[in-house]
Amino acid sequence: MAPQPVVTGLSPKEGPPGTRVIIRGEFLGTRVQDLIGLKICGSDCLLSAEWKSPNKIIARTGPAKGKGDIIVTTLSGGVGTSTVQFRAYHETIGPLKESAVWIEESPSQNFAWGRRTLAQSGLTQEDPLGLSIEGNEQKIPEDLRDLFPEACGDLSQEHFSPAWFLLENHLATSFEDLKAGLSYLKRKVESQKEGQLSFLKSNAGSVIDQLDTLMNIRDKLQEDVKLHGNETLNILESSIENSITESQKIFTDVLVRKEKADSTRSVLFALSRHKFLFCLPNSVDRRAKASEYDIVVNDYSRAKNLFGKTEIPIFRKVLEEVDQRILSIRKQLHEKVVKMPQSVEQQKKLIMALISLELQQSGTPIGDKLRLVDPAWDAIEARAKYLEATFRQTFDQHANKDSGAQEKSKSRDPSQAPNRVNFCEELCDIAASQLPDLWRLGQLYFTGELRGPHDPKPGDFKRMILNAIEKFCVYLRLAVLIATDQRALRQSSGLSWPIGSASATHQFLPWIPQCLRYTRIAYATLISLDLPSEALDIIQKLIDEVRLFCFSIIFKRATDRCKKLGSQETWELGVEEYPGATLLPAALEALLIETLDEVQSVCMQRETREGNLLEPQSDGQREVTQRLQEFLSAFSAVIEELAFHSHDEETPTHNVSQLLGFPNSQQPDSVAGSGGGAAVTWEQRMLCCLANYAYCNKSFFPRLGEIFVRYGYPLPTLAIETARYTVNQLFTNLLEEYVEHKGDPLVGTIEPSMYLGRFQWDHEMEIGQLRPYAHECCDNLVGVYSEIYSISPALLRPILESIVQTISEELARLMSCVQRFSFTGAIQAHVDIRLLRDSLEGYVNETAKNYFMEALEAINPPLSSEQKRKADEILERVKRNMRLQLLCFSVKDP
Repeated sequence: MAPQPVVTGLSPKEGPPGTRVIIRGEFLGTRVQDLIGLKICGSDCLLSAEWKSPNKIIARTGPAKGKGDIIVTTLSGGVGTSTVQFRAYHETIGPLKESAVWIEESPSQNFAWGRRTLAQSGLTQEDPLGLSIEGNEQKIPEDLRDLFPEACGDLSQEHFSPAWFLLENHLATSFEDLKAGLSYLKRKVESQKEGQLSFLKSNAGSVIDQLDTLMNIRDKLQEDVKLHGNETLNILESSIENSITESQKIFTDVLVRKEKADSTRSVLFALSRHKFLFCLPNSVDRRAKASEYDIVVNDYSRAKNLFGKTEIPIFRKVLEEVDQRILSIRKQLHEKVVKMPQSVEQQKKLIMALISLELQQSGTPIGDKLRLVDPAWDAIEARAKYLEATFRQTFDQHANKDSGAQEKSKSRDPSQAPNRVNFCEELCDIAASQLPDLWRLGQLYFTGELRGPHDPKPGDFKRMILNAIEKFCVYLRLAVLIATDQRALRQSSGLSWPIGSASATHQFLPWIPQCLRYTRIAYATLISLDLPSEALDIIQKLIDEVRLFCFSIIFKRATDRCKKLGSQETWELGVEEYPGATLLPAALEALLIETLDEVQSVCMQRETREGNLLEPQSDGQREVTQRLQEFLSAFSAVIEELAFHSHDEETPTHNVSQLLGFPNSQQPDSVAGSGGGAAVTWEQRMLCCLANYAYCNKSFFPRLGEIFVRYGYPLPTLAIETARYTVNQLFTNLLEEYVEHKGDPLVGTIEPSMYLGRFQWDHEMEIGQLRPYAHECCDNLVGVYSEIYSISPALLRPILESIVQTISEELARLMSCVQRFSFTGAIQAHVDIRLLRDSLEGYVNETAKNYFMEALEAINPPLSSEQKRKADEILERVKRNMRLQLLCFSVKDP
């Protein structure tokens, strides 16, 4: 419905019947046919109304009297209101004066033809008070006709009112001047009350004129008697009677013309009404074909108002034919209302026309043949079904296309978006364009603008919206969340997206953030509609799932990149905090920061009405922990691969004894890393990997936790502790491998070197220096020491302690196997064992100490005082001679 008409302006604001009035306002009708009523002061003026625009109407006033409103009635807005009023009054007119309407005669309007009434008003003074009215232009704000409805200010009228005269002419005159004017009027009246003599004196000229006139009348009368005799009065009477007869003829002629005009007007009005009715069936069909349903509704409403209760058979027959046409139009309208696709505005126009026609035709036998359930609700259901059908059609189309394109997935251009991404974009566009139309149509229905006489169904509409959104989310889950378990979803929906090849899946994963962006755009559109929270929560849950899946995909991709860091290892030492560690941890840190930046910009940064994925004990936090564990485990595996893989490919030579004829130095291994560079031995790789493990355990993993906290994540304590435990295990394994590689060959040469040349401990020998096997042990340990120190001094203690323990254990075993020592042999064994123990004191643990003690105690018989003194002297001399070799063992490791 359009707003009610409002009249806000009027020109002129008063006048007699037939006054041409310009009416201004708002919503005064959309077209000529929309104006169905106009009353001015209660008088119907529709016939004289001329519609100009929605803001202007021109009309002539009717036979009304007094003040009244101007009421405009339109078919689209109903009965209007008025903020201004028109004052109608009747002028005193003669029988021959032109008038726009016929004025009924009343006793107060009978014209007096006496001498007093026809007296010239010019003989009356302009102001009976004798006061000047110049400068007295102040006017009373009220209308004097409202204050004195039965009076006037004209001295010549019977209903003269002195108060009216004073208010109209002397509103600003002072009271003293009015008193003077009253005295003037009294003197004038007293002068007229004096005797005849004084009257004659004051009016001598008039009396003489009157006497002359009487003399002329007498002379004329005598002449008439001579000419016409004494019957002059009869002639005068006959003339008066003839005048009366002629005046009656004239008046009768006027009445006849009035009756003829009224008859003609009635006939023309009847013809206009009947012409409208008889042409209405064809007009209705023609307007309906042109989709001008508002004109059809207006014409049909007008016909029902004019002829709805007529008893004339011909009119009833025509009206029944019109009802049949309207019934057919209603059927056509209903078919058009539920036909999709179409805009909401078009549906709204059709629904309003259909409701208006149904209301106009309700109650008639023909109208009862077609009772529409609810055209607006039918339109809502049709739009909802069309939306779901569009979702399903789009899903089937892209699913079939993806199924047929699996063979060509290997040759597809990587820069071209996969079919799943195109489906996500199209589905989100459909939801963002059609769901708002469905919601807007429902709001028009529930606010009453499109609702007919039927009860609304808010519960059904809510379920309709929720169902559409759920279907939208189901289709997106099937297409986007490809790496999740979808068995329950497929069973509940009965749908499934074809499982593509591994390469197609791998090509789709980088496009997940794009799908998330499409979903967020559609979600933002739906948020602006003020949908129920239940509906928005469904999409929010989907977006959170996609965000979490996107996080998982990005971290999986980062994990894959982490696994390839080993091929980029250049073995360049560049970590100041822990010498020996390579730039590999820094590359991991850069990769992690790059990944967190991408995750933050793509999925972790929340938008409107999106949840926090990192709430305590949430799936998001568990996913972060799991992905970080995988990431760090992959890094640990990279280091392990760098250490053990090269060792498995080419096992270095273990023989290190110079006494047995083998070189002490090892041949360099193959060049490490894909980037080229200097040759790196296997031992150097092992030491770098051990340094990397130790550095990660000590400071790198905690720094990664600080990076996560800086990006707004909770501290991933579990992931870091798990990675630290894994690193410790790998460090232990790698350390054992290196110690075994270095210690076993060294220990294995002690016994052959000790008994080289058929040496026996029970034979007397020259003493004064170390035995060759002890020298060789020291030299080999110095080589190991220098190798470790040049790479990572922090690894000296864990590696040398293990090797020294193995050496001490071997010495204890060998000494315990000797049955008897000679005098010099006991001294020599004592010097050898003590030198190794004292020089390696910084790397001797409790177990090694026990083994050295056990080796010394195995010398049989025990040393005497003289032997001990001799052994001390030799030991001091040997230490002085070997101070350069033993100096490195005295340097404190960091």
